[in-house]
Order: sequence, then structure tokens, then C-alpha cells
Amino acid sequence: MQQKKQFHISDVLSITTGRLVSTRHMDGVYDILNFMTGDNLFTHQLPRASDECKPYLLAQFPQLDTPEMQFALGELTEMLHTQSGKKKPDKLILGWLSKLTSGKYGVKCEETLEVKPIPKEAHTIKNPIEEAMEMMGGDRNKVIAVVTD
Repeated sequence: MQQKKQFHISDVLSITTGRLVSTRHMDGVYDILNFMTGDNLFTHQLPRASDECKPYLLAQFPQLDTPEMQFALGELTEMLHTQSGKKKPDKLILGWLSKLTSGKYGVKCEETLEVKPIPKEAHTIKNPIEEAMEMMGGDRNKVIAVVTD
């Protein structure tokens, strides 16, 4: 039986939308992606892991891939561009999440969601230093590894 773990809707939405709306900021992103992939990801590996996990999250929670959800995201984007949205984005996002989970956008979603990991074959575990060098075109001079005791 596959293990499952509860995650806040904001962690899930940070992966499915590509927008950082997690109430725990990057901690939420790291936690959900590390759980889903079974890896211990470095920052530069998050986009790849997010791409690997997104289709599995949308399969688990199809209500997050609907026209209603797109409308809700559009409204969030507009609100974030307002003066108050620029000054206090965290507060605005909390209000938006509350509106979303209360059903005001016509999207049925709980505040916490039970997430399953992706299949092992859906994620490639890569050495983070080697992956960084790949991202830099294989140029070892562009990646500096610092080893600590």
C-alpha cells in the first residue's frame, strides 16, 4: 500500500500552478516535492521535480485543473498587482485561499489534501552537483562545490 501524507492546499497549488502560494513559502515546496519524489532535492532541482509531480497531483485532484480554478488564479494575479497586494501579498494569499476552500470559486477543495507519492520510475534521482554542471552546459568552471565537515 502506498503511503500518503497530508499537505496544505497551498503547498499543492504551488506545484500545480507554478506560483508560490504556499503558506510555508519554500518549506512547503521542498516538503511536498521531497515527499512525492522520495528524494532530498536541492534548489536547482525543484523545477524538474515540480514538472514530474504536477501531472500526478492534477490526476489526484482534478478539481485543480478546471476553468473555475483558472478563473480563481486570474483573480489572484489581479489582486497581487494592486497596491495592497504588493504591500501584503501573504495576507492577500491567505484570504484568497480561504475563499477558494470555502467554495466561493466553485472549486471543491479541502484545506488539507492527502497526497500520494509519484511512482519511483517517474522521478530520476540525480547527483545535485552533476545536475548543476549539466545545467551549465557541462562546464565545471561554472559550478563551485563547497565541501564542509
